[in-house]
Amino acid sequence: MKKKSVLGMFLGLSVFLMASASSVIAAEKVYINGIDPNFPPFAYVDKSGKPDGFDVKALDWIAKEMKFKVKHQPMDWDSIIPSLKAKKIDIIASGLSITDERKKQVAFTLPYWQIKQVLVAKKDCKKNVDQALADGSKIGVQRGTTEAKWIEENLIKKGGKKFELVQYDSAPLSIEDVVNGRIIAAAMDDAPAMDAVKKKPVKILGGFGMKDEDFGYAIRQEDKEFLNKVNEGLRKLMKSPYWAELKKKYLDK
Repeated sequence: MKKKSVLGMFLGLSVFLMASASSVIAAEKVYINGIDPNFPPFAYVDKSGKPDGFDVKALDWIAKEMKFKVKHQPMDWDSIIPSLKAKKIDIIASGLSITDERKKQVAFTLPYWQIKQVLVAKKDCKKNVDQALADGSKIGVQRGTTEAKWIEENLIKKGGKKFELVQYDSAPLSIEDVVNGRIIAAAMDDAPAMDAVKKKPVKILGGFGMKDEDFGYAIRQEDKEFLNKVNEGLRKLMKSPYWAELKKKYLDK
């Protein structure tokens, strides 16, 4: 009886320790946020190599409020949704537009920002939007974005426009080619466009016909518990004083 009791105690202790270890491991899970490292003011890597931006700080606040850990992982934008589906990352909080096509692949949080699509040209450019999109012009755009697809389908294929669409790894790279004269204009969201106006000798020409879009955070469709947690945190954030601080700091709103 004594040997059995000792053995039972040992097995019971082992089960307890394993359960405790599992709880610690679960509690220490770090959710990886995939970000575009070149999409200011929503997400970028600063001069010290640290992720920063409106979405980065917003998700940091949500993680602290909802008691989970998050790490921001810079990555190529055109592969970011496949990376989420392949479980290389757990969330995309980096200026991602909510579209019907993307809804088939991922689950979105509630919308938190609305953006317009605009053309950015050199500050001394004399052309309007229609002239910038004339035959023979070169227009830049970040690959993998909704504006890249919309321009290709609606202005070139359906609209019969004959300008050349030049695709870049990031919006700032397209701005550099606007400044040095390699392209006439670049298409992008209005927030990064306004950020570029502050830093470079460029201006916003105006919209090119694409409808306004909402930004949301993307999560795997099966991760419903995490989606609910992020949504709850996002609602709390948007009601908090910190939301106004973020908008003022990063978006001048």
